[in-house]
Amino acid sequence: MTGNKHGFDRSAGVLLPVSSLPSPCGIGSFGAAAREWVDFLHEAGQSYWQILPLSPTGYGDSPYQSFSAFAGNPYFIDLEILYQDGLLDKADYRDIRWSHSDRWVDYGRLYKEREPVLRKAFSRFTDDAALSAFTRDNHWFEDYSLYMVIKAAQGQRSWMQWDEPLRKRQPEALMRIKEEHSEDIRYHGFIQYQFDRQWSALRAYANAKGVQVIGDIPIYVSLDSADVWANTGLFQLGEDDLPIEVSGCPPDSFAKDGQLWGNPLYDWDAMAEADYEWWTFRLRKSFGLFDVLRLDHFRGLESYFAIKYGAKTAEGGKWKPGPGTRFIDIVEQTVPEARIIAEDLGYLTEEVRKLLEYSTYPGMKIVQYAFDDREAGDYIPYKYEENSVVYPGTHDNDTAKGWSKNAPKSCIRHAMDYTGIRRRRDLPRGLVCLAMQSNSNLAIIPMQDWLGFGSRARLNTPSTVGGNNWRWRLKRSALSPALAEEMASVTRMYGR
Repeated sequence: MTGNKHGFDRSAGVLLPVSSLPSPCGIGSFGAAAREWVDFLHEAGQSYWQILPLSPTGYGDSPYQSFSAFAGNPYFIDLEILYQDGLLDKADYRDIRWSHSDRWVDYGRLYKEREPVLRKAFSRFTDDAALSAFTRDNHWFEDYSLYMVIKAAQGQRSWMQWDEPLRKRQPEALMRIKEEHSEDIRYHGFIQYQFDRQWSALRAYANAKGVQVIGDIPIYVSLDSADVWANTGLFQLGEDDLPIEVSGCPPDSFAKDGQLWGNPLYDWDAMAEADYEWWTFRLRKSFGLFDVLRLDHFRGLESYFAIKYGAKTAEGGKWKPGPGTRFIDIVEQTVPEARIIAEDLGYLTEEVRKLLEYSTYPGMKIVQYAFDDREAGDYIPYKYEENSVVYPGTHDNDTAKGWSKNAPKSCIRHAMDYTGIRRRRDLPRGLVCLAMQSNSNLAIIPMQDWLGFGSRARLNTPSTVGGNNWRWRLKRSALSPALAEEMASVTRMYGR
């Protein structure tokens, strides 16, 4: 491939998950507060809004462990919009205590309280023609709805624990489920229809305000998902349907035992025999939702780390070849308009760098890593190439203020020497300015860093489950005109 149609003009944006938006119902949604957020980005001179995956959350409430790579998260459906559509009364949702605090998402309460409200809305829905058209046009929906219905009937057990007729998708067993649970299947169709309708309207609103949306697609899918259950031949599974090996990354100075993610690995030979149809459909579906796509764990396309299923840590895993340039070519042929950001962080080899160069996708630069002796990558800001996307830190890093407080003294000293900053308390804004003034054409700043928030506002700590992961929420009062003007001023100052 030659040239670069995947890059960006010099510009800036903000990273904030939909779940972190303000709302009165326990979690961010696609309603009025989301439009106010888009208005704020417009006033602040921002061209991009980067979010995390919109999929239903699964194990550990992580958006990267979902029951489906194609379905939308029901929690993001705005209840006020359903009220405006005549599908809910205010009494159906206004008096429910959705969380203990508007600072945190309470997933346990959402799991208990949200579905009964959505079922009420479904009971009043009468546009059967629209719903039928939606489910007919989204062929992934049948497998997803069957999966969710069976999973509920099986006490939420994973498909690997179902009786063989259902686990093996025997036609008679599936037909019986369709007949006995037709109304539940229709309910899931209603949920996905409302999700699609509300998100499409919000994205159109953002685009009209000059804000493009950067979505996020995990390279791997969850083992406990409709994707694996419906496509076992595309994954490295044994005859017992259990994985042979699973995903992760090797030990390094950040994690002495490595990281054991546990996702099933693709059978890339089987994918190739099927012309990568599953992957190309996934990409086309994603580009129907977003303007730009961040492709997680890009290095796994060159080679991936395989860990024996059942291992307790990532030690003993091995690197194995991925699809390489063939995957890039397939994407170019089937989704030629695709704009992709390659998440090329982690252990990089010369082969990975060559694949990134071949793709012409912009890679990612993390300012925090520039001053960390444990990070083998070259992240010193003056070396950033224009065809890249820079962040002070991502959703997996501490906030700039948290890093400035908690990083090793040698890292802090290095950062202060590099920036010329003399007071440690000024370092968080220094990291933001380093990103904004860098050569990278696109700078994405987490909203917590614009606000100067510490570690309690961190979105996720890798290799941990629970705690405050994925729970932080933005208060509406934080979006002040003064902050918008400050952000706009900094953005103009650095030519973005």
